[in-house]
Order: sequence, then C-alpha cells, then structure tokens
Amino acid sequence: MRYRKLGRTGIEVSEIGFGGWGIGGGWGPKDDEAALLSLRRAIDLGVNFFDTALAYGDGHSERLIGRAVSGIRESVVIATKVPPKTYRWPVLPTEPISETFPSEWIIKCTERSLENLGTDYVDVQQLHAWTDRYTDERDWQEAATYLKEQGMIRAFGVSANDWDPYGPVNLVESGKIDTVQVIYNIFEQRPAEKLLPAALEKGVGIIVRVPFEEGLLTGKIVEGYKFAEGDWRSKWLTPSRIREASSRVRKLERLLNEDTPTLATLALKFCLSHPAVSTVIPGMRKVAHVEENCKASDGRLLSEGTLAELRRHAFVHGWKYPWSQQ
Repeated sequence: MRYRKLGRTGIEVSEIGFGGWGIGGGWGPKDDEAALLSLRRAIDLGVNFFDTALAYGDGHSERLIGRAVSGIRESVVIATKVPPKTYRWPVLPTEPISETFPSEWIIKCTERSLENLGTDYVDVQQLHAWTDRYTDERDWQEAATYLKEQGMIRAFGVSANDWDPYGPVNLVESGKIDTVQVIYNIFEQRPAEKLLPAALEKGVGIIVRVPFEEGLLTGKIVEGYKFAEGDWRSKWLTPSRIREASSRVRKLERLLNEDTPTLATLALKFCLSHPAVSTVIPGMRKVAHVEENCKASDGRLLSEGTLAELRRHAFVHGWKYPWSQQ
C-alpha cells in the first residue's frame, strides 16, 4: 500500500481507502461478521483511511468501524459526515442553511459520531451535501472552528452533491475548506475540468467516491444481472441502463494488461493517476473485494496514452439517484 498527503492537512492516507456506506446497510442483506472481516483485512493490507457517515445505517457503519479499529485508533484516519438536518439529498440552493446545517446540528451530529466510533476525535468531519450558496455562510464555518478548537476534529470538508462536480469549486478557491469528497471515475470525468485543478492549487485533499460507478465499471453488472433483495441499485440500474453501460464497459477491456489485469484495477488507477487525488474509497463488503482493490496501489499509474484513451470514454448519463429531490 502506498500513501499520500490529504491536501495541506498533512494527514497521510492510504491510496485505497475503505468506503463505509455498504456495511451500514441498503446494499442487500447486512452481514456484520463479513464486514468486520473486510475491515480487519483492509487494515492488514495497509488501508488506514476509513470513510463513513452518521446516515449510514443510522450510525451502524460508524459502530462497525469503531469496533474494527479499537486498540489501534492512533494508526488510522477516520472521516465521517454530518447529514442535512432535513435528511434530504441533495441539498438545494433554495434551502437555507438554518434548515440543513445550522452550527448546533453540526456539533450535535459530531458528538453522536464520536460516541458511535468510540473515539474522542475524528480526523475529518464533512458536510454530507453541499451547495455553492453556503460558501460564505457563517454557520458551518463557526461549527468547524469550534470543533477544531475543542480537539473533536482535525480537518473539515464537504461531500459534493451527487453528480455535481462544479458545486464545491468556489469553496475550494476560497481557501475555507480542507477536503472535498466527489464522484470521479472513468465515466464521470467532469471533476477534472475545474474542481481537481483548483484543489491541487489550493492544497485541498480530494477523496474520490463511486470509482466503480456503483459497480458498473467492474464489468460484473451486465445484462440479466440480479440485485440482492434490499439493494438500492435495483431501482437505479434499470435493464435499459445496464444494457447501455455494458456496451461502453466492454470497450474498456482492450486496455487491460499485466499492470491493470481487471476492470476494477483500471478504474481505481484512473482515479489515482490524477495528482489532486489523495485517496479513493470503494465500498468493500467482502474480503475478496479488499484484496483485489488494494492491489491497485502498486505505484504503477496509467500512462499518458492510456489516460488520453480513457478520456474518450467519459459518459455523462444524467441518471439521478432514487432519493434525489431534484
């Protein structure tokens, strides 16, 4: 496993992090024992960055991560998130911050997360949604300052709204934030237009989520694929969408080679090949997922020729998530 700095925070994070949404629930039947085995195997393989959220299973993901890192807290980096007080995603420009992220709510949620995790601090606290309208609002800035002063957090960031690569750009350029979490992958390449260059210039750490486009870019979700009962993706990835995406994914197979033997490795290395990216956080509910994904951190990034080819595979599909209020 190789490590990078999380922007100007100076915090060192593993290139492959652990995305904690899946172990919290909503991706089919929950299996806490499998989740704990995956978390512990990730630690064995050098993963030190764990991303979770209070909203993932109403703290269930946080509690599992807390159990897994008990006794080794100082050797890992934990990031979590404050849900909008409305519990509606994404946050819209029309929603005042007094309804979504008032300072007292941010502090209260942080205290709940600390209790779930069994720790007295988190390394990165994030707002679990963002709109550009909030850039100059005082509520979140006052809460971030207070939490840092109290030693409850080390850094403060935001998680960009789903499929909104431009929303946090002004925030990054303002210098008011430490990290941004964003969807970035072979299909969704728009963050490279403005957000990633701005983050690189300002020293803002970039946490990449959804590197596999919710599984599509692994090549395992093909026509006829059956989702497990309770997997939210069954409502999002309709047969027609899977058919459309599968034809695009198949074209990527010719780029596989000894250094990138699987589509999953290609997808992860695409993300890691951008210098602004600090860590990539695929969901890993099984030990086999952990072992395969960690292999991508081998120091061999994609060549300029391969990256140029992959840029031609960008696919802005406009598929909104089932929970989107837009």
